[in-house]
Amino acid sequence: MTDYFEVHGRDGAARLAELRLTDPVTTPALVDSVVEDAGSLWAAEQEVPEGSDDVLTVLPHRSFPAGTDERVQESFSVDSPELDAPTASVVTSETAAETGADAYILSNAQGFVGHAAAFREAIIEAKDRLPADTALYLSGVATPRNVSTLVYAGVDLFDAKLARVRGREGMYLTTESEYFLEDLEELPCTCAACQTPRSEFTRADCAEHNVNALRAELATVRRRVRDGRLRDYIEGQARHDQWLTAAFREFDQQYGYLEERTPLVRNSELAAASSDTIRRVEIQRFADRVTSRYRNRFDNPLVLVPCSATKPYSESQSHGQFHDAVQFRAHLASMTSPIGVVPSELELTYPAQHYDSVVTGRWSEDEKGFVASVLQRYLERNDYPRVVAHVPEHGYRDICERVEKEVDVPFEYTVEDHPTTTDSIANLMSTLQGELKYSKRERQHNTIAALADYQFGDGAGDQLFADVDVEMTSRYPKLQVWNGEGEQLATMVPQYGVLSFTLEGARVWSESDAPTKRVEIDNFAPHGSVLAPGVVDADDDIRTGDEVVVEGPKAFAVGRAEMFGSEMAESTRGVAVEVRHVEEK
Repeated sequence: MTDYFEVHGRDGAARLAELRLTDPVTTPALVDSVVEDAGSLWAAEQEVPEGSDDVLTVLPHRSFPAGTDERVQESFSVDSPELDAPTASVVTSETAAETGADAYILSNAQGFVGHAAAFREAIIEAKDRLPADTALYLSGVATPRNVSTLVYAGVDLFDAKLARVRGREGMYLTTESEYFLEDLEELPCTCAACQTPRSEFTRADCAEHNVNALRAELATVRRRVRDGRLRDYIEGQARHDQWLTAAFREFDQQYGYLEERTPLVRNSELAAASSDTIRRVEIQRFADRVTSRYRNRFDNPLVLVPCSATKPYSESQSHGQFHDAVQFRAHLASMTSPIGVVPSELELTYPAQHYDSVVTGRWSEDEKGFVASVLQRYLERNDYPRVVAHVPEHGYRDICERVEKEVDVPFEYTVEDHPTTTDSIANLMSTLQGELKYSKRERQHNTIAALADYQFGDGAGDQLFADVDVEMTSRYPKLQVWNGEGEQLATMVPQYGVLSFTLEGARVWSESDAPTKRVEIDNFAPHGSVLAPGVVDADDDIRTGDEVVVEGPKAFAVGRAEMFGSEMAESTRGVAVEVRHVEEK
């Protein structure tokens, strides 16, 4: 628990927070100037400090280097005093435990920073052991080149010790490399230190530049976290060092750690610019939900079409031609890298309408393999009488032919040269001749049910809406769901492609057999938001951005999660849920 550290924004494991000193510090940040060390207990016994709201006080400690036997660490463990002031405890990743501090310094950081697997293991182990609402501090390891990856992994606080030392040693640091000062004919920076003429630029100036570069990089990282686009930056920035590339790939293998912390929806664009994008949480989560939660409710054939540069796809010129040819006689799904397969009902759902990819006309083997695996799982789960593959020959058709060999459903190919040529469109129309059209009501109902499946779990759409005389008003993509008694249940949110419930809809949801994302609160009625101290318990599967039911002795409410479930239950500061509707009991 903490009184002096509050998280305001999240981008995966990276967090935008406030260290609540007299002069607040926005993190991730350098904190050299606001840290006061009470001293090491190895040298002598230290008096318990008084602490101050002006600084982060490092409590008396015994630090251990990397590789120290855990039994040794435990035998020399220190009981941390509790102060009514901002404090930091010195721990290691192996023996980290809650002490009541606001921040935790990993004393073994210099032993694992630089080694990808050890770095991943140490950070995740520490995060699992420490309270969710406290800061993680790595000392003596940050440089302009590695700090963005450290933040991506979940680190909040840094100092400039290493950057300063490297400068004194004559190493000039940048975000992509480091240089011997003597080898630089000109300085590739315009910070205050680098305004000194090259002939007069000393190692002291170099140390000052290094700190400036580190501080500037952290400002860039904070901006990226605010925008929800740190991962886009990391995929390029980490390329400057092999261990950094290996490190973020190591974290990609820890899906549970990142998925829990990654928002379900966001407004920002997802840049699919490298093969590593396929392993992003947002991509893998969408593919997993499409192949484990989505259920096709149409009896018609499936028509596979290529994606479009315009999002959502249905607003593109090419997809307009496809829709005119199909005329609701088949179910449309788009094939795309890096998303996989996008049923038409989910074309608005993040990240299906929020990504932008590099278009070369050539598919890599990684792309083909991923999309093929998603398409195969999709067809194994959903029943179709046949598949009409209205896709280009290169890339798309290769994938379809791979999958055709693995599934028990016939494929037909209708494209000649290009999907939008007159002959190709005529082939598509001809192959669907005789198929019965599905109705507007069926289309709308299936869209709402598919969104419920995607958001809440397999079968949720039927459990929520199948036994209710559901009516639809308004037009796609702003569908409103009403029951037979004239009560609105939900609204489709076109920005994210999700459902937003009314109180009546939340009651139906809460009383149904559909998987419910529930937040239990204390004895109060929330107005505007539920703060973390008021949360008694929360479902573990809640993610930031999820629709949640809020219930307590005095209130029933519905809103959107601002934390993931276990973070709500553990935290003592911050907004847990933004409440949309509330009813006092």
